[in-house]
Amino acid sequence: MADTAMSGNGTTAGDDPLQTAVWRLRSRACWADAAALLQPVTAAAALQRTALLVERCLYTEQGWPEAEDALRTAEALAHGDDERGAAACERGYLAYAATLHGVRDRADEARAALGRAAALIPPGAEDRALLDFRRGLLAENLAHSPQSARAAYRRAHAGATAHSDPLLLSFTWRHLAGLALRDGELAEARHGFAESLRIREELGYLVGTAPALASLADAEVEPEASRLREEARRLHRLLGGVPTWLERQLSPPAASA
Repeated sequence: MADTAMSGNGTTAGDDPLQTAVWRLRSRACWADAAALLQPVTAAAALQRTALLVERCLYTEQGWPEAEDALRTAEALAHGDDERGAAACERGYLAYAATLHGVRDRADEARAALGRAAALIPPGAEDRALLDFRRGLLAENLAHSPQSARAAYRRAHAGATAHSDPLLLSFTWRHLAGLALRDGELAEARHGFAESLRIREELGYLVGTAPALASLADAEVEPEASRLREEARRLHRLLGGVPTWLERQLSPPAASA
């Protein structure tokens, strides 16, 4: 299952206290509490609030109406191309999440919205890396085109590097590693998963650490693989079973009759 990415703020000392509080809540799976700290009176605040609530949908499979309401507010407040592009990126991502989780097939809406975002956000812009990553997710999980996904993830990886976005880098490392694992490139997969885990631990991104541990376990041999999965299970329980989709990956195989 693909996880999500939203460019992080408040992750380093000296950041705005509000952003630090939002980050701490978000990283501990408290998206609704984080969103409540943001008053959607500007396009930037409305977009950040939307991104939090969309991420909650992907991780918990709940909160769809609240995310839709927040998105409509963000779209109404967006004026310039950058704001309209960011809003379109969130609409595409929400439609992707709904399709991925089987809530409703909104694949066409997702493609159209991300295409609209691509027309508004120029290559090299800071928001373009996140957009490229999300287009990679669509290619991998809805279009089932690993080649297109790899190209999009690589563009996102380069953009995240250029704009010093470590959280997004943790996602691009993880998803490029996932494609490498699918191709049997174990050393490359292990390296990418390990980098993703390292970044998430350094940032304190607790809600993303269990998926990173589980992914690295898939590329490791015993007994390290079992140790990593047990640590992922512990964190998963600590966060109340979030992300919901990780339960299937961590469940031990049923005993044969």
